[in-house]
Amino acid sequence: MFHPPHPETYRDQLRAFLREDWGTQDWSTAAVPDRPMTARVVAKGELVLAGLPMAVETLRLTCPNINADLARNDGQRVGPGTEVIRLRGSSHGILLAERVMLNLLQRLSGTATLTRRFVDAVEGTGARILDTRKTTPGLKLLEKYAVRCGGGVNHRLTLGDGVLLKENHLAAAGGVRAAVEAARRAAPNLVKIEVEVETLGQLKACLDLPDVDGVLLDNMALDQMREAVALRDRSGRRLFLEASGNITLDRARAVAETGVDFLGVGALTHSAPAVDLSLRMD
Repeated sequence: MFHPPHPETYRDQLRAFLREDWGTQDWSTAAVPDRPMTARVVAKGELVLAGLPMAVETLRLTCPNINADLARNDGQRVGPGTEVIRLRGSSHGILLAERVMLNLLQRLSGTATLTRRFVDAVEGTGARILDTRKTTPGLKLLEKYAVRCGGGVNHRLTLGDGVLLKENHLAAAGGVRAAVEAARRAAPNLVKIEVEVETLGQLKACLDLPDVDGVLLDNMALDQMREAVALRDRSGRRLFLEASGNITLDRARAVAETGVDFLGVGALTHSAPAVDLSLRMD
């Protein structure tokens, strides 16, 4: 069972999405009678579900008395023709929410579906799939929830959740050591520090710094990743290694088999194609 964000954390976004869709008036819905009706949300392809609570919350904003029964749960794989939600409520309320609700459900399920493909690709290696901050403004919390529904792991929800010293931070600070020491002075004690490196020399510098909790291997070749893992293991340090950059589905397993702990995949949230679901009134 996946624990979604509390509705209070995203309800304002849903209201904004509805206002954007309506404009001044939904003339199509205004033209038909408002009466009690039933409806079904059905999957039209193979997919992993994510966003069902958000879909129901969207409907409640236009139809407060909606009766929504979930036939499936977030995180489940479903096939074509699978009924995932059954609704009963005002025809006007359902029609007013339909497009926004489906757009959100299709997008989040698309992220969960792509995440599951990456998770399946590295199964048995011990490596885990991480998301990034390459999210859609306004949808970050929901897209990262969708990653969890697909079996992935969240990196940082916000900048305050951890320190990630990237190349620009290292340049601004004057090098790895200076950046790490400054970060340790600035950040709370329980906040972890990860450093992005592009060379094995930078990795060696990190291994000499006790305040480094993890290292991001940026765009390294497979043989460099294997050497990075060997260097880490010989050092006796327990810091984690994250591979990032050009992590495609075709390449994911080979990367995982180098021995890294995580694969950071920006595509989960910036390039996942929407899946296909539809709503049909009975």
